[in-house]
Amino acid sequence: NKVRDAVELFEMIQSVDSLSLAQEINKRCEQAAKKMPVLLEVNTAGEASKFGYAPERLLAELKELNRLPRIEIQGLMTVPPWAPEVEKARPHFRRLRELKMQCEDILGIPLPHLSMGMSGDFEVAIEEGATLVRIGTALFGPRRKSSSQATKEPGFEN
Repeated sequence: NKVRDAVELFEMIQSVDSLSLAQEINKRCEQAAKKMPVLLEVNTAGEASKFGYAPERLLAELKELNRLPRIEIQGLMTVPPWAPEVEKARPHFRRLRELKMQCEDILGIPLPHLSMGMSGDFEVAIEEGATLVRIGTALFGPRRKSSSQATKEPGFEN
């Protein structure tokens, strides 16, 4: 249902992290008679807590992803591990840029987008080739805590 809704509501899906998800998007796009631009999400750090393709798996499945007729691969996306020093994100951004170049070589076409960088590290991301950045906190401020988060629990600081 989430894929159906995403295909109906969005102009691009920036978090395709598996062949099975891409196949479902392709199926829903076929039903809706539309094509969907997508970014392939890559877990450059190999963090177990994050979604995304392992770089090697992405390269192995790339041609099969590209054969899906209703999917338009537009580029790659990553979210590096959080670190207080902005420069710690640079190797992850650089790795994604290098991976994009490998994907372009395999596909024989340019991929226009690298989505990487958020409010705290977008300058470094741009230096490494980002074309899309996510800067909601810089524009709108930090997220407000929900009432359940704001309630103090014994032994925990909020």
